[in-house]
Amino acid sequence: MNRRRDFLRQTLALGLTAGAASAGLPLLTPRLSAAPQANGMKRRGAMAIGGALPAKGPISRLGGLGDGYKMTLADDGRQIVVVNDGPGWAPPPATFFSTRLWTADGPPENPRFAQLDGYPVVDRAAHPEGAPHYYGHGVIAIGQHLYQFLATLDDAEDRPRRWTGAKLIHSPDGGSNWYNSDGSSPVVWEDWSAQSRDSFPFFDEPDGCFSLLAFLQQGRAYGANRDGYVYGYGLNGSVDGLMNQLMLFRVPKDRLLNRTAYRFFAGRKRNGEAHWSANIADREPVHMFPLGWVNHANLFPGDLVVESWLPSVVWNEPLGLYMMASAGIGCAPDGTAFGKPSYLGLWVADQPWGPWRQIHEDHAWAPGGTPTARAYAPQIAPGWIAPDGQSFWLVWADLAGIREFGRDEALVDAEMSKARDASERTVIEADILRRYMPGFAMNAQRFHLQPG
Repeated sequence: MNRRRDFLRQTLALGLTAGAASAGLPLLTPRLSAAPQANGMKRRGAMAIGGALPAKGPISRLGGLGDGYKMTLADDGRQIVVVNDGPGWAPPPATFFSTRLWTADGPPENPRFAQLDGYPVVDRAAHPEGAPHYYGHGVIAIGQHLYQFLATLDDAEDRPRRWTGAKLIHSPDGGSNWYNSDGSSPVVWEDWSAQSRDSFPFFDEPDGCFSLLAFLQQGRAYGANRDGYVYGYGLNGSVDGLMNQLMLFRVPKDRLLNRTAYRFFAGRKRNGEAHWSANIADREPVHMFPLGWVNHANLFPGDLVVESWLPSVVWNEPLGLYMMASAGIGCAPDGTAFGKPSYLGLWVADQPWGPWRQIHEDHAWAPGGTPTARAYAPQIAPGWIAPDGQSFWLVWADLAGIREFGRDEALVDAEMSKARDASERTVIEADILRRYMPGFAMNAQRFHLQPG
């Protein structure tokens, strides 16, 4: 494949999303001011919420370069943050990673970021041309154990590439050492021929379901969980009509590496409780997102179906409810991605399986009132929920400029040709991306929950 096309492909994939602090150093827990008490929110549960509104004022620009920003909350108060397709906060950028884990320590107004040492490197620049790439998605801390699902794509060229599988890796010691799901080490990035259900929890499932995955977050190191299960949300496929169907599995938290222990949501009983099945064919959606927000055409060769509708789901302990944020991609009339602003929705529920009630809807999500914004993959930061539960911070990347970036292929090629080595190439790539997509970084905004 042409190197230029490979660069464009991997940049647009975007997660479709300095060493870590020493263990002995004191780490601050974010101190978040509460939403105005005038809200008078006294009840608990989803029915106590009537809406959600973004806070007035400018967007917080937290820097970095990349996207994804799935998060989990470690037991020391730091957030573990996934960064895809970029060097993150490294100064200067050393290399572009398909995925990397960072830590975020401190409040949303001024967090400190550091790479999580020990994480297996997925260096895009060093990856063999034509080999499959892996993009980090769901990550969760359970005690000292970290787990992460990484998604991989098919190798189609004549249509948007689709998500086909999810690899699971884990660390038993907070991220210092990592293993494949079978316990072997080092972590292996399987080539096309080695990808299978023997090595992945999910691979080549019906319609590609559960290739994109997100974990329910419940407090520090999953400490707010009370039923002993881990919940994983996935999409039912990579095309409109399937990608907007939200699926769910659960598994005992000490058996996450055992695929046979997974049970899939298969509908609700008359009393509202969930029915669970060991057979993935019995799966049913826990929620349906709107149609019309999934791209179906290539923006340029090697384009892919982007990450529409993969949610962020977080337990709000003070208010006793689950919060979900998700977004659809605004498509141009020709079906290519990022032709118009995204769709943003927020929902609440009393159970992980819903039913989910919408409390905020925006058909042209323009954070900060910027109509050119192409906000992407919103995440509720689990460590940035106010102590009273009445406000939280949403983070995202903004891909405004991606279409112009693809249009100016010849100009970008000319700049890239000036690189004398891989390190210089990375610096030039970073400069180009910042120029074309200044919002391709961590952006944050506070939202206030309104009483019902």
